[in-house]
Amino acid sequence: MAYNVPDYDIIIAGGGLAGMIVATSAAHYSKQSLKILVIDRNSFLDLGKKTLNGWICGDAVGKNSVDYMTSKIGISWGWPEIEHAVKGVIAYSPDHKTGISFDGDGYLLNRRLLPQKQLQDARKLGVEVMENVALRSLLRDDSFVIGVEGEELKTKKVIKKTSKLTIDCTGVTSVLRTNLPIKSYIEKKIDRNDLESTGRYIYNFKVNGEDKTYFDPDYCIIHLDQKLAPGGYAWVFPKGDDKVNIGLGVQQLAFNLYNQTHGTTKNLKNLIDEYVKLNPVISEPEIPNTEEDQNNTWGTWQVSVRRQNDCMVGNGYMLVGDSAWMPKPLDAGGIGPAIIAATIAGKNAVESIQASDVSESGLWKYNTDFIKEYGYKTAGLEVFRRMLQSLSNEQIDYGMKNFLSKFDIEKISQGEHPDFSTVDKLGMLIRGALNKNLAGDLKYTSQMNKKLVEHYNNYPQNPEGFTNWQYQLDGYLKEAYSYFKETKM
Repeated sequence: MAYNVPDYDIIIAGGGLAGMIVATSAAHYSKQSLKILVIDRNSFLDLGKKTLNGWICGDAVGKNSVDYMTSKIGISWGWPEIEHAVKGVIAYSPDHKTGISFDGDGYLLNRRLLPQKQLQDARKLGVEVMENVALRSLLRDDSFVIGVEGEELKTKKVIKKTSKLTIDCTGVTSVLRTNLPIKSYIEKKIDRNDLESTGRYIYNFKVNGEDKTYFDPDYCIIHLDQKLAPGGYAWVFPKGDDKVNIGLGVQQLAFNLYNQTHGTTKNLKNLIDEYVKLNPVISEPEIPNTEEDQNNTWGTWQVSVRRQNDCMVGNGYMLVGDSAWMPKPLDAGGIGPAIIAATIAGKNAVESIQASDVSESGLWKYNTDFIKEYGYKTAGLEVFRRMLQSLSNEQIDYGMKNFLSKFDIEKISQGEHPDFSTVDKLGMLIRGALNKNLAGDLKYTSQMNKKLVEHYNNYPQNPEGFTNWQYQLDGYLKEAYSYFKETKM
């Protein structure tokens, strides 16, 4: 394709966590030889802000993901953007009698301060950043994306910027992806059943007792409980000895069923407020009155809980982070996969531009590189999530106590699907018909996961094989979804 001389080599739509890492990665791999622009709707001081309520997030990320970024592109984070370090995650059963520890160091980030560190890192590498511009659409020339169009929020002036490559980091509901003006294999819209409604508070509090099933300054705590968080989970993530990120996520169908079954009309904030009050360790919670937490203490947002978009590239266009539906299907954790994908995408973008080929084929290696590094396991976790959403609290209690082996826990801690080998070696009497069904469900999800991992390991090396590959994937997933029934409260 013949271009007029574009304004930039790369335009990155969205200056959040993923967008700024893509920018620094591309600048690093190109040795600052490319002209790179990041455009964000927020001011520089509020860079990457998700909603009017702030940088709404669970704030947690594994140390291994941050180390991956540092080893590849030399970008490191420290205090104060890393607010608190933890030793791992502990998931508790609804009855609190079983706690499964997933070892692995991690961090709680300060999402208000981190963007300022990222802005400094990007500018040092020659990246331009434009503030206060709301992007409305992609520019197209024939079958290629060639830039973006938006509006200056203060002046209402129309802004058009052209580029060889546009990278979309604008979030789960990206209007750029939804209205993609070129033909591609990219899925434009997400199924509502693959979204979870989540929300959280950041609180300072007085510590009341030492029940570490409710708060532990050294571990992120997850509570699996269909009554507290229908179809999802609740969390207590420490940001210090007496500071916490506390919230929950629900699957909307499961939440609606919960309200119908119990004759209630609760909303997400009702659930979170009840969850905070139920916590015996968190006493007298107060919103922090500090500059680093300003306008970032309460909020809700939508998170994808499915595999990443089956294809993440089109002619002149790439998807990274939430725009590509990258949060882990099991726990909606989006920071880790976004860091990995953004680091990879910057490298792939530079390679394609240097090869003078930003076509779908020229960018295809981004699909295969991300799948090899991370994405191969996400479809299996999506099936595992569907299974968990179908379980009662009693089944979760029983399953966590009896069916999870040490090997399974290691698998989950690595973000992979467990094998549930214990299910095949049942030397115990399974109590009740429901738990016999549970054993069957676990065995089925394990077998389906193996098929899906093998299928992703055979992801096509070029666009020509994609249609058949996706057809087979759809067959596996339709079979799995029909296997599980709706959550019963």
